[in-house]
This record gives sequence, structure tokens and C-alpha cells, in this order.
Amino acid sequence: MSGKRTEAADDRRRQILDAAIVCFGKTGFHQTSMHDISAEAGISVGLIYRYFKNKDEVISAIAAEHKKEIAQLLERARQAPTLLESFEILFTSHCCEDSPQTISAFVVDLFAEAGRNQRVAKLVRDVVRTKTKGLTDLIARSTDSKHTTGGLQPDEIAEMIFALNDGAMMRSVLDPSRLSSDEQRKRQLEVARTLWRLLFEKTSHANGHK
Repeated sequence: MSGKRTEAADDRRRQILDAAIVCFGKTGFHQTSMHDISAEAGISVGLIYRYFKNKDEVISAIAAEHKKEIAQLLERARQAPTLLESFEILFTSHCCEDSPQTISAFVVDLFAEAGRNQRVAKLVRDVVRTKTKGLTDLIARSTDSKHTTGGLQPDEIAEMIFALNDGAMMRSVLDPSRLSSDEQRKRQLEVARTLWRLLFEKTSHANGHK
């Protein structure tokens, strides 16, 4: 029974965090109240307080969950047979999201809040370091990284990739995509392969990726 109770508690926490992301994405952190989150989740606000003391704890929990998801995504990328396929996994991971526009708006607001709130800034830096280190290590282990255009180092490539990804996310908030999930995935694959050609021109030609 204890296992079932733990599973039920995890499911409830997930329900609350999903609702919070939707609310934060729609109206921002400061405009969202615990009552808004409870309404979105379809549960009482009192029940939410059984799991989280305040909004700050909700944000911290979302950041912790995101770190877990990043670790899982990077592990998938590590299992890919080539660095190009690793890139494709990383660039298309968000295409299966039910509400990519909401997720993008949430992340943009999270970065904005990090500029005002040192506690949130610490959470964001932790997530960014996890992503950057994971991708840097992945690139460093690949023989393809020995032949980058301009002799870029693995950490410089990782920074470039996330700068491109973050920029695309911000632009998607300003100009919401009306593409289907399959169309979004196709577009992201094109971005990944174009970046590949720019970074690993000699290697990509040798492998027939044109």
C-alpha cells in the first residue's frame, strides 16, 4: 500500500507542477497565485499546500524535474551512434510537447525572473550548467569534434547550440508556430543538420551529409 500511496503522491505533484507551468506561461510568475494553480489543476488550494509551501517551492520543484528530464535526454543522445544523430535528438526533443508555446513562454519568463530574483537565478544557472556540461562532454567524446570549422572547442560548440536554441524559443513566443508536431520536428531537423554542416564541414561531407 505504501508504494501505491507514494505513486499517487508523485502523480499529484506532477499534476500541480503541470498546472503551474501552464499558469506561469500564460500570466507570468508574479501574476499567478496559488489559487490560479489550483483552478488549473482542478483541485483545492489547500491540497496544493500539502505538497508545496509557496510558489517558490513550486518553481524549485519544476527546476528539479527539468534537470531530471535533461539527464534523460542527454542519456538518449549519448546512446546515438553518431554526433549528428545526437544533435537531432536534442533539437527535436520539445516537438512532442502538448503545448510547446506555453512551455516556451514559461522558460522565457523564468529567465526574466532570474534577472530580478537571485534565488531563481541560482536555479536557472544550475539547470544551464547541467545542460552545457552534458552536451560538452558528449561532443568531447566524439571524433567529429576534432574537425570543427575554425577549431571550436566542445564547450564553445555547446554554448553556440544553446544560444541558438534559446533564441529560437524566444522568437517562438513572439511568433507562435501553427505547424503540426511533425512539421515542427522536420523544421528542427533541418536546423540541426544545417548547424552540423557549419560546424563539421569536412566530416559531414565525408559521411555524405550534404
